[in-house]
Amino acid sequence: MKEVNSLQQMHRDGGINRRDFLKVMGALGFSAMAANELLTASTVLAGTPVKGGTVIMANNIHGPDDQMDPIVFTSGIDYQRGICTYNGLIQILDDMSLHPELAEEWSANSNATEFTFKIRKGVRFHDGSKFSADDVVWSMNRHLGKDSASVAKAFFANVTEWKKVDQYTVKAMLSSPDSDLPIKLGEKQCKVVKKDTVDFTKGNGTGPFRLVSFEPGVKSLHTRNEDYWREGANLDSIEVTAITDPIARVSALIAGNVDLISSVDAKAVKLIDKSAGVHVSSVPSGQYGGICCLKNTLPGYSDDFVMGLRYIQDRERIVRKIIKGHGVVGNDHPISIAYGADHCSELAQRQYDPDKAKWHLKRAHISSAEVVVAPVQVGIEDTCLLMQNNLRKIGFDLRVKKVPSDGYWGAVWMKEPLNVVSWNMRPTANSMMGIQFAPGGAWNDTFWNNERFGKLLKMSLAETNAAKRHEMHCEMQTLVHNGSGMVIPYHVNILDAVSDKIHGVKNVPLGALGAYSWPEFAWKA
Repeated sequence: MKEVNSLQQMHRDGGINRRDFLKVMGALGFSAMAANELLTASTVLAGTPVKGGTVIMANNIHGPDDQMDPIVFTSGIDYQRGICTYNGLIQILDDMSLHPELAEEWSANSNATEFTFKIRKGVRFHDGSKFSADDVVWSMNRHLGKDSASVAKAFFANVTEWKKVDQYTVKAMLSSPDSDLPIKLGEKQCKVVKKDTVDFTKGNGTGPFRLVSFEPGVKSLHTRNEDYWREGANLDSIEVTAITDPIARVSALIAGNVDLISSVDAKAVKLIDKSAGVHVSSVPSGQYGGICCLKNTLPGYSDDFVMGLRYIQDRERIVRKIIKGHGVVGNDHPISIAYGADHCSELAQRQYDPDKAKWHLKRAHISSAEVVVAPVQVGIEDTCLLMQNNLRKIGFDLRVKKVPSDGYWGAVWMKEPLNVVSWNMRPTANSMMGIQFAPGGAWNDTFWNNERFGKLLKMSLAETNAAKRHEMHCEMQTLVHNGSGMVIPYHVNILDAVSDKIHGVKNVPLGALGAYSWPEFAWKA
């Protein structure tokens, strides 16, 4: 029994993972059921958070465009730093439900054109100044207007003004109904900053960690905010960095040089599973890898060219061979089965059809092109190489230009005529389609502008009949499926890897490592 107790202690301390624990218990003569019961007991004890420790998190991409201003957050590493440093009004956690953060409560009028938020009292920014309604109004109004720099301004196209009612009450005034407004406020760009902030690199937020240093394209250091308005984080400090090479990132985790990594290459999952002290988390999600064909220039200007690339995608092979079953086939629109009822199951799945691809490319009068590729999403490089090979078989010359992921979002995305993209899942179908495909939107990354699509975005927010709203969502998905410049071959699970010493990482399908929420909740045992 002493040996069993020792094994339980090792599991609690992170010295032995689940797989090895069960293997050893089996060798000691315990049944699978008995071993699992002992494992559960060990896990319950391990579920008690402890204070202390430093954790290093390695993302898949960074560069000189790394930001600390929430309204222009673009990459996962931006999101991670933002969640360490700032709070939003509302928080989305692992059950995808809404939880109060800086807003203690909220309510809407009868037609969802006016929302009232009661602001939390007793909160202070990291510089010691008091948080109030003024900070909320200033932060939220930065998303409004055609001249706004906000990459998420499409979320708030219906909002005319945020205004202060009193020191701890604000209202959002809308020109038309938007029942999705509260859940949109859980997005990473919607963090609250101090009114009139000019230098965002100091990271003066209300979040669970204080920013110690920030080096774009290198790393940032964060220490626990001892004056946090709620119980506070468990970890003493966090280092956020990136290791852009997928193999090097996995190797660093296995070697113990980092504690958490995002965007694990599906080909590395087996290696991690065989390694002691680390494990993979595979969370079903609507995130995807895509190929952007800019519609404002050739070759993407040609609808037939884009359609040719769509029909040449061997989607089943991509899911089976490239992402190793950690995902589902895509259908050239962003709303996967992860969105539940909002997914348009009525829309026929596009199949791999080289003959149709050849026919469309011939109609386009285009025989060659170049796509610029970086490992910004699991499987995207190999997907492009497979596309290249399949196109070669039908007489089309596709050149695949590989570039480093450092600085990719600023130098390549939305600039090169053909480029690749990674999109995290958004909390609703409307917000997902809106942020990427709204006419004139900041992140409309193929420059596809469809008037009917824009009308449906607004109309669906006001529609309370579930069946009618589904019809609208289906029409929007169909418009993207047939007319946009986006090719979406697959949706991939969120693939992260974590040291067995790290506990409390939530499974939120909106981004890596619990939608980057782990800093406040995780602990190191």
